[in-house]
Amino acid sequence: MKIETTALDGVLVLEPEVFADSRGAFFESFNATAFRQATGFDGAFVQDNQSRSIRNVLRGIHYQLVRPQGKLVRVASGRIFDVAVDLRRSSGTFARWAGVELSAENTRQLWIPAGFGHAFLVLSDVADVLYKTTEFWLGEHERSILWSDPAIGIGWPLWGAPVLSGKDAAAPMLARADVFD
Repeated sequence: MKIETTALDGVLVLEPEVFADSRGAFFESFNATAFRQATGFDGAFVQDNQSRSIRNVLRGIHYQLVRPQGKLVRVASGRIFDVAVDLRRSSGTFARWAGVELSAENTRQLWIPAGFGHAFLVLSDVADVLYKTTEFWLGEHERSILWSDPAIGIGWPLWGAPVLSGKDAAAPMLARADVFD
């Protein structure tokens, strides 16, 4: 597995080795031992999630204050621009972001530890996004920050206005949001 660091400490791009021949291709999308060696995370994943979205859907910036989730994100079909935002006020990279294109073709995955927000923009006609989480989803503790907050300044590769949920469109700016210490 190839491991690429990002500008945010702990946020990693993981690229599994793909074995391809005339029949197609094979790769391990998750191996607990290799993941632990790559990330240093010795916990467990407790939930797998999948979403299907159309072009220009932007989901996030989401995070969970109580029992924060680490996420391992990959794409089964299509392409997305996946983003992690450091929401740890005590961090030297607080309010900074890292983004990477994930696709079914490049098989890359993004590891986002607890303490970060997560968002993605769909770049293809349709994308199926899968992600493992280290904690269960607790709706009453989920928070959002506005995707376009200039205090974060994410460079979204948008073509026109994004398609947002009502919750994401009404999310507060970082300055008014609850974040991690």
